[in-house]
Amino acid sequence: VNGIEIYSMKIDSKVTSRFAHNVITSRAVNRANVSKEVFFDVELPKTAFITNFSMTIDGVTYPGTIKEKEAAKKQYEKAVSRGQTAGLVKASGRKTEKFTVSVNIKAASKVTFELTYEELLKRRFGKYEMFIKVKPKQLVKDFEIEVDIFEPQGITELEAEGTFITNELQNTIKKTSSEKKGHISFKPTLDQQRTCPSCSQSALDGDFTVRYDVRRTTPDNLQIVNGYFVHFFAPTNLPKLPKNVVFVMDTSSSMYGKAIEQTKEALLKILDDINEDDFFNFILFDTDVSTWKETLIKATPENLDEARKFVQNIDASGLTNLHGGLMRGIDILNAAHEGNLVPERSASIIIMLTDGQPNRGVSDIQTIETEVKNAIGGRYPLYNLGFGPGVDFGFLERMALENKGLARRIYPDSDAALQLQGFYDEVSNPMLTDVKLNYPENEISDLTMNSFKHFYDGSEIVVAGRFVDSNQNHLTVDVRGEGANDALSYTTQQDDEKMAQAFQEQGYIFGEYIERLWAYLTIEQLLERRIAATGEEKANLTAEALALSLKYKFVTPLTSMVVTKPEENDSEDAIADKPTEVLNMYLKNLLSKPGMCVYAKLLFIVNLTSIKPSFSSQLYRIPVSQPSWYTSVDGDPHFIISVPQKRDAICFNINENPGTVLSLINDPVTGITVNGELIGDKRANSDAKVQNSYFGKLGIANKHLDLKLTVTPEKITIQNGNEKTAFTWLDSVTLQQAGLTLIINRKKNLVLSMGGGASFVVVLHQVWKKHPLHRDFLGLYTLEVDKLSEQTHGLLGQFFHPIDFTILEIHPGSDPKKPDATMVVKNNELIVTRGWQKDYGRDPKHGVDVPCWFVHDNGAGLIDGVHTDYIVSSLF
Repeated sequence: VNGIEIYSMKIDSKVTSRFAHNVITSRAVNRANVSKEVFFDVELPKTAFITNFSMTIDGVTYPGTIKEKEAAKKQYEKAVSRGQTAGLVKASGRKTEKFTVSVNIKAASKVTFELTYEELLKRRFGKYEMFIKVKPKQLVKDFEIEVDIFEPQGITELEAEGTFITNELQNTIKKTSSEKKGHISFKPTLDQQRTCPSCSQSALDGDFTVRYDVRRTTPDNLQIVNGYFVHFFAPTNLPKLPKNVVFVMDTSSSMYGKAIEQTKEALLKILDDINEDDFFNFILFDTDVSTWKETLIKATPENLDEARKFVQNIDASGLTNLHGGLMRGIDILNAAHEGNLVPERSASIIIMLTDGQPNRGVSDIQTIETEVKNAIGGRYPLYNLGFGPGVDFGFLERMALENKGLARRIYPDSDAALQLQGFYDEVSNPMLTDVKLNYPENEISDLTMNSFKHFYDGSEIVVAGRFVDSNQNHLTVDVRGEGANDALSYTTQQDDEKMAQAFQEQGYIFGEYIERLWAYLTIEQLLERRIAATGEEKANLTAEALALSLKYKFVTPLTSMVVTKPEENDSEDAIADKPTEVLNMYLKNLLSKPGMCVYAKLLFIVNLTSIKPSFSSQLYRIPVSQPSWYTSVDGDPHFIISVPQKRDAICFNINENPGTVLSLINDPVTGITVNGELIGDKRANSDAKVQNSYFGKLGIANKHLDLKLTVTPEKITIQNGNEKTAFTWLDSVTLQQAGLTLIINRKKNLVLSMGGGASFVVVLHQVWKKHPLHRDFLGLYTLEVDKLSEQTHGLLGQFFHPIDFTILEIHPGSDPKKPDATMVVKNNELIVTRGWQKDYGRDPKHGVDVPCWFVHDNGAGLIDGVHTDYIVSSLF
């Protein structure tokens, strides 16, 4: 492609006792007669840690080195100052992160890229799954995937499949297995890679998945190698425990439309799978909290039929009283246990689903976390499902982890109902509660988590540790848990002589695999505990995870890989970071919708599906799939106010001088303000009566958090109290600190979320530097305005509440193409003109003419007061 030929790509995976060591090697040659940029672009599982990267150009190797993030900062700043993209690893899908690096190579030169990553394969639904993303983007002469698996317990049910595998390609997957070894290879020829016999496009585009399980003659397996051990626990053939499930569902107005329909579809399928011994209930929360029944109900056929009717009648409206819904669910579950309404030997769980953030009742996140934790009291796990991009996932994750559960994103795609049902299936078959694996305290140090609230059928518990005496070669473990009929208690023993016999096939084992498995699991759990920790505890967990990340050379959220490039690439260093859970998905979803790619001077998106109930009626519930209704301000500046129930819009202009600062959004309850400063053209336009103006500076603040963000077309400055941090638009940044999430997507946009309030996306618009008139300017999206209070005001904020108008007496105006009319709005009668405003949302280059009723005189009679009331002295 473009003179660059990838002539070899090999993916080599070695799996030993569930721990996978993967090496991707790509070789390319520059067939052009000039220097060309070569890209190495791969997608990795989010659960993996990169451990090594190098590139070799004409025999010279340039390695990547893993350093603490702070230590890599100088290389980072040097890279961005040269205009280089600094972040090499970005979240790219539900299960993947994208690693990208590029380098210039001379004509006829060759380059070899080699990336290594490791992960512990998790057992789900009775199988381990290894996922490899295949996307070479061109035909590759020598393409190969090779997977070698070694399991001392023996391998069963080895299978491989690919989403892109045709009947022709199916024969190229070779699979062999003996008792303890499994081998899979996939090596299509050039012709087999083609999408059609005469095509030059590659058919290799999708997911290649390997699944297997191990032979289980005992409930567990204990392995000891070189002073470390790993203990796998997955008993089979146990009777199922009855379960008590409380479903706590968000039915606020933002769930209206497809989201609530998909949720109902999933709940109906779940009701089909509930066992007759189970107990359940539904709690719904919007502005208020309602329940299906006052107590937990047994899943008899009659009760299930009644529950189906209840689910079918669920609809969505109102605010988000998350705290009220969750506390009601906990109270009902606690009461069921205290009143002996449920079997003593049963497993209780709460599953909560929300698509937004709390804005009714108790909305302070820390208060909710504390009260929920105290109410649950460690008795059962809480599972939080975040539907779509509008959730504060960090809050959901912290709350779940503090209550022995986990949080999961539900992506708002066509398969959302299947995602919900799939999660339920994972936790629908509890076999044991209160599982504890006890190891001799005087023999073991640095043990990973060894107590678990539930063990679910088809999963596996993994514990690893280090011996105090590295020469110790035996271990006795005591395992206890509570089953459906009685307590489980047994002892298991292992010594390294037995292990040596099992490990005679040394060729399959890479390095000190159990030690690395222990390090991987320890880091993963330290980072998880760090999410909910504060103060000194968080500092200690961070220090411990960082030390292990550096020692074992894992790229984690605490470390960065610095990739040094050759001299002819201006010696810039590139940085590979591990992405964290952020608002990227929201931005990706929003900007990928038709009509959402914005080239406006300043454009506000108001999601009218999530309006507060005191204003809402059936008319306002416009489905999310209609993105054309929004309120915007564009140009010099043209304000467009959408009125969905009329399928129409109102426009007005604000004509003010450069340097004027306008109050756009002001919410005294959340403390959030947005002000914008106007700039003019480089020189006055002598032909125009009114001079152009743009928003050249934005000030976004949250006074409750003492946070201020100043954005110009040149730089972004954050002031947190007395601390100031500055970035340029050449940076690629993900910043998370107390109350603030900031993502800068280089030269494109930034995403900002402050506390539990609304989120903002600022879009950078750059014009030709030598343009005689125009300057660079900014655009702004406001997301989740339902998080702002009813007292929100400002030139735009006042229109976050629905507005109605009536048009009377349409008659010819001064322009024959633009009739005038009388508009009745806010009890005022105004003379308005039918006209058009440019909406650059749907066509970034030329804009689209949007019909609207134009209100003259700076919006007089439409806006509250007069426009000069909105002039403020400064950005903050």
